[in-house]
Amino acid sequence: MKRILSGIQPSGQLHIGNYFGMMETMIANMETSDLYVFIVDLHALTTVHDREKLRRGTLEAAADFLALGLDPDRCTFWVQSDVPEVCELMWILSTLTPMGLLERCHSYKDKVAKGIAPSHGLFTYPVLMAADILLYQSEIVPVGKDQKQHLEVARDIAIKFNNSYGETFVVPEPAISATMATVPGLDGQKMSKSYGNTIPIFLDDKPLRKKVMAIQTDATPVEEPKDPDTCNLFALLKLFAQEDKLAEVRELYINGGAAYGYIKQDLFELIRDYYADARQKKKELLADQDYLRQILRQGADKAREKATATLELVRDRVGLTY
Repeated sequence: MKRILSGIQPSGQLHIGNYFGMMETMIANMETSDLYVFIVDLHALTTVHDREKLRRGTLEAAADFLALGLDPDRCTFWVQSDVPEVCELMWILSTLTPMGLLERCHSYKDKVAKGIAPSHGLFTYPVLMAADILLYQSEIVPVGKDQKQHLEVARDIAIKFNNSYGETFVVPEPAISATMATVPGLDGQKMSKSYGNTIPIFLDDKPLRKKVMAIQTDATPVEEPKDPDTCNLFALLKLFAQEDKLAEVRELYINGGAAYGYIKQDLFELIRDYYADARQKKKELLADQDYLRQILRQGADKAREKATATLELVRDRVGLTY
């Protein structure tokens, strides 16, 4: 089986873009792959400097995954910082990583432009990501288009290390998620916590409805034809509606009669019902946080078995054994 790895930051509420862009596919991969899933709390430190927020967010992220169907008995599920080997590997990799490779990464510039304070951690974020991927000898890494460059950095680092010290790392392949790139936020941009345009999955009914009703639409009158393929509201509806419902709404767009307010109400109800069971399950999980911690510790033990073997090989390759 192929080893697939992916993670999510505990830096905010889980939203629809996270689910359709990564989590749904990852959970489905439990059946056919050697699945590694982790909560990237070290990466989150580049933007989250509130101790309680990070602690709470880590447990929330664990509950999110489990509530949505991740089975820790059929994958390796852990918290990034519980496997300290990743930090040592990051340092070793950083000694081989050219400055120019990092300077070309657009994510750093984009985040600084959005007001995130520039820091060494933010700048070297791709090296830590590379360490995450290479430590577990990951073969496939599902990423959105915005993370593709970071995966390419991980590949470049792996190839350079292998050329310098001999075959050590699996060179990972990206699995680009088309869905991740097409889940729009409230404003039509890609749904992202960074843009503040998300629809969180686990909101109660009233705030969820308020979010859905805030989806931006144009001012075309109800009776006028509209293009469904350029409408972010219709793009979101496609994620949840049955084919017959979708065809009916598409006809209203094309021929006139699509009332955005009614479509938003339908979308709200679809989202509410789609995640109803998961919402209840998450409440039960958060009521037993010791259980969550136990699951994460067991996952970290499994992850460290692989991490330790890789790091021992790396240390030997570079001469840190004597």
